[in-house]
Amino acid sequence: AIGDADHGVNMRRGFTAVLAKLAELDAKTVGEVFLTTGNTLISSVGGATGPLYGSAFRAIGNALPEPSAEPKQLLTALTEGLAAIQRLGAAVPGDKTIVDAYAPALAAFDRQLSQGADLASAAGSAASAAEDGMRATTPLQARKGRASYLGPRSVGHQDAGATSTALIFRALADVVAP
Repeated sequence: AIGDADHGVNMRRGFTAVLAKLAELDAKTVGEVFLTTGNTLISSVGGATGPLYGSAFRAIGNALPEPSAEPKQLLTALTEGLAAIQRLGAAVPGDKTIVDAYAPALAAFDRQLSQGADLASAAGSAASAAEDGMRATTPLQARKGRASYLGPRSVGHQDAGATSTALIFRALADVVAP
């Protein structure tokens, strides 16, 4: 309805390619996993989504050069990922984009770690905040991306990029859950 009908298809194609690449990867660092993910998304996902998510995953990977990562290091890396998206897409919260789910997820992750929570709790809180941010895009008028061309007709539809971002943060929470 707002011009993102191919988003899910593109995301599925991209992450299917990521899974294939990761199955072949003998990563020595956490960052290698994220860099491979980012590079694969850039090469396999169409539209703006590939470069946006690809840049985010590459920035995260560049921030994690060690074999393992502590929660605070992951927070720093996730922050770099959001910065990469915002540099490329010039979006801010309220523009009805990926950022509307990513920014609150990052804030929740940070808040939980600052309060002494473990990775699983921080990731769970981030996923919930991303889902809230995703739902909050429905009443917004898109100011960036393909949906922005529709002006007021974009109101009443959940943003596809915010939705996939919420799914990614939920996947993180699921992976690190005890």
